[in-house]
Amino acid sequence: MNLLYLKYAIEVAACGSINKAAEKLYMDQPNLSRSIKELESSLGVSIFERSPKGMKVTLEGEEFLKYANNILKQVDIAENMFKKGYEDKKKFSVSVPRASYIAEAFASFSNNLLNEKEFEIFYKETNALRAIKNVLEQNYQMGIIRYAEQFDKYYKEMLESKGLTYELITKFKYNLVMSKQSPLAKLPEIGFSDLREHIEIAHADPYVPSLALSEVKKEELPDMDKRIYVFERASQFELLDENHETFMWVSLISQKLLNRYGLIQRECYENKKIYKDVLIYKKDYKLTDLDKAFITELCRVKRENFD
Repeated sequence: MNLLYLKYAIEVAACGSINKAAEKLYMDQPNLSRSIKELESSLGVSIFERSPKGMKVTLEGEEFLKYANNILKQVDIAENMFKKGYEDKKKFSVSVPRASYIAEAFASFSNNLLNEKEFEIFYKETNALRAIKNVLEQNYQMGIIRYAEQFDKYYKEMLESKGLTYELITKFKYNLVMSKQSPLAKLPEIGFSDLREHIEIAHADPYVPSLALSEVKKEELPDMDKRIYVFERASQFELLDENHETFMWVSLISQKLLNRYGLIQRECYENKKIYKDVLIYKKDYKLTDLDKAFITELCRVKRENFD
């Protein structure tokens, strides 16, 4: 049985008129009339007597409406009970680029949850396009997107058009990370040509959704003959530690993490490109206490790593 039909019947009985009930329900009179007839047909009784003066409840209708009112009251009680439980459970969700400083901030932020009784947390690592889509379509509360500075105008116009607030987190140049035993680590300075004989560990995510991957690559860091695509951060670091011929382009990594995997971080003197990490969320979204706590940790870790 359609619960909406019960609400319709109760409203028609209260108004004594299909037209008046339709106005209160913000629906067309023919649709309301058809719904009442379908309800009566499914029950096998007439709920109303129809006349030029309006709709009068029949004896069977009175009996039915008593049950209908009780059913809807029970539904309201159940909805309010579960809604309260849903609202009491704190929620946090963020979609981010694969960045060690963001992961470190998230780990530190998790300490804010120790005194919470119920919560659901979603932390998704992905590229800029999917992060934007997650905020717009997948109910993620916030996102962080990363892009090269030359695409700043493109991204700002797109974010504005989609009704998203955006705030700069940091600007940076990619550095190189490698094993302390890597031949690259022994060089006094590193240029692009020094990387040619080594294996790059990389992500396969295009940076700009509207451009072909081949076109984006021309604007990004130099292409390599030897490349391994790995999407899981711990596996990347294990590879760097185990295979001394590998390297990876990264935003700054904390010394604690470098020490954990026996890695070293170096600048590439030829790399001049600037990148941006930008926080995004819907313009009508009000940041929660958990959101603010995460942003606080993000800013702290950013200062320690970038400033």
